[in-house]
Amino acid sequence: MKIDFHNHFYPKEYLKAIKRLKGLNVTKDAYGRIVVEDRGARFLTITKPMYEPEIRIKDMDEAGVDVQILSLSAPNVYFASIEDSIKLAKLTNNIIAKVVEKYANRFMAFASLPLLDVDASLEEAERAINELGMNGFIIGSNIGGKNLDDPSLMPLYEKVSKLDVPIFIHPMVPQYSEVMKEYRLVPIIGFEFDISLAAVRLVFSGILEKYPNLKVIVSHLGGAIPYLWERIENGYRAFPECKEKISKPPSFYLKKLYYDTVSFHKPALICAYMTAGANQLVLGSDYPHVIGDLKRSVTNIEELDLPPEEKEKIFYRNAQELLKRSLR
Repeated sequence: MKIDFHNHFYPKEYLKAIKRLKGLNVTKDAYGRIVVEDRGARFLTITKPMYEPEIRIKDMDEAGVDVQILSLSAPNVYFASIEDSIKLAKLTNNIIAKVVEKYANRFMAFASLPLLDVDASLEEAERAINELGMNGFIIGSNIGGKNLDDPSLMPLYEKVSKLDVPIFIHPMVPQYSEVMKEYRLVPIIGFEFDISLAAVRLVFSGILEKYPNLKVIVSHLGGAIPYLWERIENGYRAFPECKEKISKPPSFYLKKLYYDTVSFHKPALICAYMTAGANQLVLGSDYPHVIGDLKRSVTNIEELDLPPEEKEKIFYRNAQELLKRSLR
């Protein structure tokens, strides 16, 4: 059994909304592909499997992936007005829930929330889990420029903790994206900076201490976190500000986070494995982004020199614990 936590599904109605609503620029690249830009920074290339479940299932079969958790990643719904973001979140969640219902043995789903309005998000969170039967939530690494430890978001973490479902954090275009316009550096480098920043702020802000049952999955192998692990620890030892809101070293909280395996560089995967352990890793592919790879997401784990039971944890056993359901 193999379950892919990190992939991208954009309903056609959502893609139409991106073109209709203000905030983003839709254009074409030199290959003739439709691309989406935020403040001049390209971050999304539209591919057909993003909205065609039948193509997606065929690719899953070829790669040996049994289940995908569908989610709407960047730009999520934060680019729109508050009113439009609420409507768009409900619309998208409804559509994705119907896809899951139709292909119940192949898909699950993380819901989007209109986080520009926290009260509306709390209502949608209840509806998504209790009425639509979705399996958790996807949130951006920043919410329209707002950090994830912003005080206004505390009711969200309390709600999600009570619902006992995971939060999946996906990178968003960083606020400093103007230095990354050349060479398409936002998806290459900027995403990793922003996801690292978001996760470390969750630690030092004390959110993970205040809500110890919160289940957080950090995408893209945690960005640079495994590589910078000891530097983060050193910061805690060196700077009084880093001790103000947490009672234990940051590694205590970082080891409670889950990290998806979206990295096709085996030394990076080994670094994450040796740092966080197999119990905290879940499979991710970044499919069907042009820089994702469904097949390699599987073969890279299969080819690692790890005990079979450790690979099983990454492929599906950790998913069972997170989602509280049998996946065999």
